[in-house]
Amino acid sequence: MSIATLSETPQPPSPRTQRRTGRLFALTGAVVGVIYGYDTGSISGALVFLSRDFHLTEAEKGLVNSILVFGSIVGALIGGKLADALGRKSAMLIVAGSYAVFVALSAVAPNVVVLDVVRFLLGVAIGISIVAAPLYIAESTPARIRGASVATYQVATVAGIVVTYFVNWGLSGGGHWRWMLGLSAIPAALVMIPLFRLPDTPRWYVLKGRTERAVEVMATTDPDVDARAEVAAVRAALAEQSGGSANSLLRKPYARAALFVVGLGFFCQITGINAVTYYSPQIFEEMGFTGDGQNFLLPSFVQLASLAATVLAILVIDRLGRRAVLLSGIGTMVTMLAVLTAVFSTGDLHGATTWVGFGAILLFTAAFNFGFGSLIWVYASEAFPAQLRSTGASVMLTADLVANLLIAQFFPSLMAWAGAAWTFAGLGLLALAALVFASAFAPETKGRQLEEIQGYWTNGGRWPAPAPAAQTPAPEAAL
Repeated sequence: MSIATLSETPQPPSPRTQRRTGRLFALTGAVVGVIYGYDTGSISGALVFLSRDFHLTEAEKGLVNSILVFGSIVGALIGGKLADALGRKSAMLIVAGSYAVFVALSAVAPNVVVLDVVRFLLGVAIGISIVAAPLYIAESTPARIRGASVATYQVATVAGIVVTYFVNWGLSGGGHWRWMLGLSAIPAALVMIPLFRLPDTPRWYVLKGRTERAVEVMATTDPDVDARAEVAAVRAALAEQSGGSANSLLRKPYARAALFVVGLGFFCQITGINAVTYYSPQIFEEMGFTGDGQNFLLPSFVQLASLAATVLAILVIDRLGRRAVLLSGIGTMVTMLAVLTAVFSTGDLHGATTWVGFGAILLFTAAFNFGFGSLIWVYASEAFPAQLRSTGASVMLTADLVANLLIAQFFPSLMAWAGAAWTFAGLGLLALAALVFASAFAPETKGRQLEEIQGYWTNGGRWPAPAPAAQTPAPEAAL
């Protein structure tokens, strides 16, 4: 029987069917994350060999790396509008198709100019994906597992980077950089198959006035809520909001939320994680490791530790809460950057000192993925009400990508000019500032419905006090 009005609740499917549907949403988003991670990390190995084939200067090497980030900034800026206009699902289909086309083209690029153009377009697709994919997952999963479900995207991203490093290591003997860049075209094409079968998110259907469809989808994905009542709450929350533009983020009550997401996005990258992702062979060479074997294989073990840390974050994020995971991760980053500063300050890297430096890089990267790496997707997808959610995610991730661009473009020059010790000391100070910022502004959203979280911001960064329970008169004493 079709749904005629919102007041008619569809017959809910079995809990087993609901769990299976929820897993399919998360799994599909995760596959997109694997491809994103692979495409982000693949250039680290390929650049060593394509630089020789194309006879690149140092400036051209930097552009090959940073042009992807330029494109990602453009993609993040338009990703929110695209996800609102066409839907979270349609945006994901565009991303998957673009991944398949552009990575294939990058693998057959005849010269560096064509490679730069294709990597810019691939970056645009990446920018859209890091807005659309976490939204797609967050708006389709129950509140009790939403943190873990969205953090799964980070697990997938790290898994993609791990695969990249092992592929780079395996192909480094023959210098097969075209295969390094192009292999992800296959899974990108295949992920479109489940995407065609899945619906869009209930909250997007409400955003477009399709409440009947929203109730149907809500009933198939969330066994913890009454589908009719939840859709009514989403619709009521939307009715209280006006507009979804970036200007809305600068006005009360969401200016504080905008400050938080922009700050978190910027600190996430400016503390140096992608210096390790993009330039790990150079960093390990600076530490005293030699040969392509070590300098391609050691980053693989670093990323395996990061993968384990991200899985751990998924297991505890909905138990310990967002703040505990975020602050402990950043605090560990601060400590490891201090260790790296001390290691590089010795000036004579060999023996045990070299391995202490390797351990610090490993723990720094793992701590990032446990805290920042997992939580940025969670906060990007749940900090705002539905009307502003995609816009807020775009703003947050744009700040993240701007910082990423600064690291990608200037980290090698900074290492050459100031030296490794001062470079890592500067990153340590930025990580300490990030710890102070997150401690002051990050809310604890564990277990809260997405529509409930807006009350935190409208109440000046404090959770509203619960309404007092109605008091039942005491029974009269027996005579």
